[in-house]
Amino acid sequence: MRIYSLLTLDGSPTTLSEPEVAALAGGLGGGVLTPESDTYDETRAIWNGMIDRRPGLIARCTHAADVQHAVRFARKHDLLVAVRGGGHNIAGHAICDDGLLIDLAPMQAVDVDPVARTARVEPGCTLADFDREAQIFGLATPVGINSTTGIAGLTLGGGFGWLSRKYGMTIDNLLAVDIVTPDGQLLRASEHEHPDLFWAIRGGGGNFGIVTAFTFQLHAIGTEVLSGLIVHPAEDADAVLRFYRDFVDSLPDETAVWVVLRKAPPLPFLPEDWHGRDVVVLAAFHVGDMAEGERLLAPLRAFGTPIADVIGPHVYLEWQQAFDPLLTPGARNYWKSHSFMALPDEALDTFAAYARRVPSPHTEIFIGQVGGAMGRVGAEETAYANRDARFIANVHGRWETPEEDAGGIAWSRECFQALTPYATGGVYVNFLTEDEEGRIRAAYGPNYERLAEVKEAYDPENRLRLNQNIRPAVPA
Repeated sequence: MRIYSLLTLDGSPTTLSEPEVAALAGGLGGGVLTPESDTYDETRAIWNGMIDRRPGLIARCTHAADVQHAVRFARKHDLLVAVRGGGHNIAGHAICDDGLLIDLAPMQAVDVDPVARTARVEPGCTLADFDREAQIFGLATPVGINSTTGIAGLTLGGGFGWLSRKYGMTIDNLLAVDIVTPDGQLLRASEHEHPDLFWAIRGGGGNFGIVTAFTFQLHAIGTEVLSGLIVHPAEDADAVLRFYRDFVDSLPDETAVWVVLRKAPPLPFLPEDWHGRDVVVLAAFHVGDMAEGERLLAPLRAFGTPIADVIGPHVYLEWQQAFDPLLTPGARNYWKSHSFMALPDEALDTFAAYARRVPSPHTEIFIGQVGGAMGRVGAEETAYANRDARFIANVHGRWETPEEDAGGIAWSRECFQALTPYATGGVYVNFLTEDEEGRIRAAYGPNYERLAEVKEAYDPENRLRLNQNIRPAVPA
């Protein structure tokens, strides 16, 4: 009889018999994958190629009842558990060695109510899945800027993107969730049902349960937006960055401009002799009246001598996928992130200096303009606390081979340290890597102790620990 070796919650080895694994599989719509299964390696692979782990078993869930069954099975056998949605997971917590992987990727339904302007979205969906269904009706909610991101991880960590200055964070548009708690119960959490749990999952990550459906508020934005890129040569970075900082200071909520510092990819609108050279990219977005957007962005477009300017009306769905080619799965990724209230000259000079010596043509630094509606929610109204930030920057180390790891990680850490004096000390939890446990408290600020209390109430044994972990409070 086949015996399966796994790890328990505390890391001790245990075994499961073939009938026990068959009992797990029998309660799952998607069955169980073992290391011998044909699709095991394909299924266990995640977006960040730096993460290569081998779960003992993979439970493929198709419905909420499957998740309950897998959670109860893991609890019965005291198994180490990882939970995977449909997207990236830079830190790699979505996969584990020798534990039970609860895989939500098969759960990809999106149900839009165009009258109520709501959507019920399952956790295996990517942003592309969600956007596509909502845009049939000209609707959207604020999500991230790369369409292959998973809606579950994005939302549980907060979520922000092009629409966030106008409509807030992803969590600010979350109306309710269906969630399986670590004891196997299926609950609905909202402002009126389990409000403590609903508060915690809005930014607190996957610490409190496994969400099997998200209900979002949608907004009528139409199907076209004014958006596009302005590309400047890196030798003009000092002037461009200073103009950018001053220009965005007075923009309305409908408009956002982000900065990307990197080597120019082979974009079709760039002259070929610029491919691979250092550039400063301004990514502009306006939702609403096109003529007003053109007026607002005119000074940005008139500044300097850009290599290219491709701002114009774009299909929203296409704009949401514009950066996908730069973020394909399989590359090795290591990120460091800061939040900023302001961008003094010294910070801008630091960004430019490190961008001139990126370790790989795939590496970039981006500065996302936030604020607006995102900053008008109180720091303690949701678990996400860093509402005062006006910019969120990500030092996005990305390369192809293990031999590049040491140099790429060192560059990323050095850039992060050089920027620290100008940052708020807060951080967006979804940009944390696996080695940043010490920054988890910074991600939650004044909310950490309350989060620990909610953790104690719903997961006192810390069964959901493979995440940016909030440990249960010690009862008084």
